[in-house]
Amino acid sequence: MFSAVESRRLYRQVADQMRGLIERGELASGSRLPSERELAQKLGVSRPTIREALIVLEVEGFIDIRMGSGIYVATRKVPASDTRPEDFEGPFELLRARAVVECAIAEEAARLARPEHIAVMDDNLTRMAAALEDRRLALALDREFHVIVASIIANQTLNRFVGSIHDMRMTPYFEKLASYFENTETWRAAMEEHRVIRDAIASGDPPAARAAMRAHLDQSQLRLSASFEEESSDRTIPAAWRRVGGN
Repeated sequence: MFSAVESRRLYRQVADQMRGLIERGELASGSRLPSERELAQKLGVSRPTIREALIVLEVEGFIDIRMGSGIYVATRKVPASDTRPEDFEGPFELLRARAVVECAIAEEAARLARPEHIAVMDDNLTRMAAALEDRRLALALDREFHVIVASIIANQTLNRFVGSIHDMRMTPYFEKLASYFENTETWRAAMEEHRVIRDAIASGDPPAARAAMRAHLDQSQLRLSASFEEESSDRTIPAAWRRVGGN
């Protein structure tokens, strides 16, 4: 039924294969799919790739992910072409890219920050503290904070790049993903991590600013991974991920 996916392929190819099995009736409506670990072994990919593919299929209406119960083939009510999202990067890939770019930005920002930059960050943190229960506003303020950090360098290309990375989170795919793990407490944790980044930049300490941004993105990855409850012992950051953010 399943066949191995070439290692060079990403979660979209996994979703395509699983979608095809459902559309051909090889995975019947209402049937329970194997666990993430089993799917990863059958398809020859990592569990994060399976997680990303499953969210795509849920957004499209092919499966239901029932936390604490399992993954089930859904009864579709609309044609696939009406709901299939555009091709885009997955959340783990996005976080790795952010680690490469934003850790270096934070480091440089700590060298260049002036009092007026710190004041803008402080205003953002004040507004975010009042918006923790409003997911859309908290997301917008989260994006704003990271763009503020980039703007300290006074490079419009970096501003647009950071903004565009964060804009990828405003899609149906990421909306569905966020519904599993974003809440008042996760936004509070992110805000406190922003404060640590702010303090390191304000103190003019480039290594501390880089480390603070890296820690924030590490924690973001852990919050994302923890939203998939199966096999909690796997909720550690791989060495390869830790190397992405810096030394």
